[in-house]
Amino acid sequence: MIRGLYTSGYSMLTLNRKMDTVSNNMANVNTNGFKRDTVVFEEFSDVLAKRFFDGSDMLTRPANIGTMTLYNDIAEVHTDFTQGAFENTGISTDMAINGDDGAFFTIAVPQGNEFREYYTRDGSFKLDSQGRLVTKNGDFVMGENGIITLEGSEFIISNRGEVIQNGETVDFIQIRKFDNPESLRKYGFNLLTVTAQTQEGVFEGTIEQGFVERSNVDSIKEMVDMITVLRAYESNQKAIQYQDSTLDKAVNEVGRL
Repeated sequence: MIRGLYTSGYSMLTLNRKMDTVSNNMANVNTNGFKRDTVVFEEFSDVLAKRFFDGSDMLTRPANIGTMTLYNDIAEVHTDFTQGAFENTGISTDMAINGDDGAFFTIAVPQGNEFREYYTRDGSFKLDSQGRLVTKNGDFVMGENGIITLEGSEFIISNRGEVIQNGETVDFIQIRKFDNPESLRKYGFNLLTVTAQTQEGVFEGTIEQGFVERSNVDSIKEMVDMITVLRAYESNQKAIQYQDSTLDKAVNEVGRL
């Protein structure tokens, strides 16, 4: 009976964490380049159930009758890097990566007197007051020669990332391709950072100017997941109430006999 309380209680904690993930997906359904997260469950703490001396035989040791799972836990939060739909904005500073789910724009984020490199699929860029190509948060978009600086908003981005202005090549958009994007970790502000397991590859896609990649979140699916989590949470809540009621009778009523 006590084990049942623990099982339902841990299930509620796990479902609460899944609800956080689903809610975050829903909140970013309109965030350009956002990649949805999914929760992967695993069985935790398998216990081998044994049959002790029950008078059926003369075994000197308990006989195994199978395993029993106490509860489920979250094994990992997996990010789905599938490419989202494109939206044609017609804005020259907007860009989208097409045909390569493991490729990302390179962003330089100021940290003190230095810059740290991050990555994003959100190509809704703009020009700051000094003509530098930046993100919505003001972080710098990197080219192969460093921070991209332009003279005005009239420029062309070729499919291979060449930045052309006044008929001359200014720079190339720096695209980083990772063979195992699942090793990347979300940093915040729609940015990603590498880990020790991240492996670089060769970019095989194209860059589309005047487009932005939308979020790959399916709002209908997320709503269904949210309802499923709520119902499972309520079921565990009722199970705890039933078990608590049974324990109350066992202690306060049966115990009197």
